[in-house]
Amino acid sequence: MSLPHIDEKHFTDFLVSLLNIPSPTGFSGAAIEFVEKELSKYKPLELTRTRKGALLAKWEVKSALPPIALTAHVDTLGAVVKEIKPSGRLKLSRVGGLQWNSVETEGVWVITANGAKIRGSLLIDNASGHIFASGSDTPRNDEHMEVRLDAQTVSEKETRELGINIGDCVAFDPRVEVTNGFIRSRFLDDKACVANLVAAIKSLVDSGQSPARSAYFLISNYEEVGHGASAGIPSEVAELLTVDMAVVGRGQESDEFHATLCIKDSGGVYHEGLNQKLRKIAEKHHISYKTDVYPFYGSDGEAFWRAGGDVAVALIGPGIDASHNYERAHMDGLNATTRWILGYLLDDQVL
Repeated sequence: MSLPHIDEKHFTDFLVSLLNIPSPTGFSGAAIEFVEKELSKYKPLELTRTRKGALLAKWEVKSALPPIALTAHVDTLGAVVKEIKPSGRLKLSRVGGLQWNSVETEGVWVITANGAKIRGSLLIDNASGHIFASGSDTPRNDEHMEVRLDAQTVSEKETRELGINIGDCVAFDPRVEVTNGFIRSRFLDDKACVANLVAAIKSLVDSGQSPARSAYFLISNYEEVGHGASAGIPSEVAELLTVDMAVVGRGQESDEFHATLCIKDSGGVYHEGLNQKLRKIAEKHHISYKTDVYPFYGSDGEAFWRAGGDVAVALIGPGIDASHNYERAHMDGLNATTRWILGYLLDDQVL
């Protein structure tokens, strides 16, 4: 049986819109709401929110087989205001594994507690080349990076009068561009994989098909700080497929044009039985894939394992170049991932 058609235009439009919604960990409510609105269009799904604010979609079917679950995360890297300097500029505290050198000179939004958005940019604190000849040698670290606000403020008092306070969200521009089959943007990790899940659900609904067994889809919101899917997966679930980016770079097997099965990351090896099942599904549907090992990587599946989840966990995802930097993916790898998800949902084999 061939897999259902994937609506690539819908996939791209959805992903671009999602990428343009600021959602650093702890401030991802608008992105969750956007995904919830999209999934509400698909009548087989029953949607609920967890107490942590994650989105859980249930697709129940008549089957004696134990349910499965799939997860991807909508939260991203970002920062919060750590200090308001005497100059009126902001010192930040990073959220997740943000690399300062990757966002130097980037535009930002400071989102205040009352919902106001104030524009600014991230610079080193001796940015002017006509004053600081050694500026290029300045360490890019928490002490030397600051937000220059696009507002008339030269003091802490004036900045506070703008409504900015300690702990306010700072979101970095994604700079999304779609060109020649590539999507370039910050935060493809892991919004690309949220789009993969949505695309697979849409493909099944459009084709009049259903999963072979009841399935849950968890859109988590705290993955970048390590505990996203530690809660939210129902105890009746027997298998958890984590969909997250595949690492592309020197020393890695993954590339942008394939989906990848991760065998091991910083938390150890994934479930061999589920890995073998995914290999068979890929072979059945002629999905060319890579296998890889990620030394500096963790996932929502591992978060659930560490919280005591008694499930088989595996990890697949599209190749993403320059992870936690200015990332890039290709539609070949993105489509391969969606097709793999579809094959998994339609498979009735039990471990």
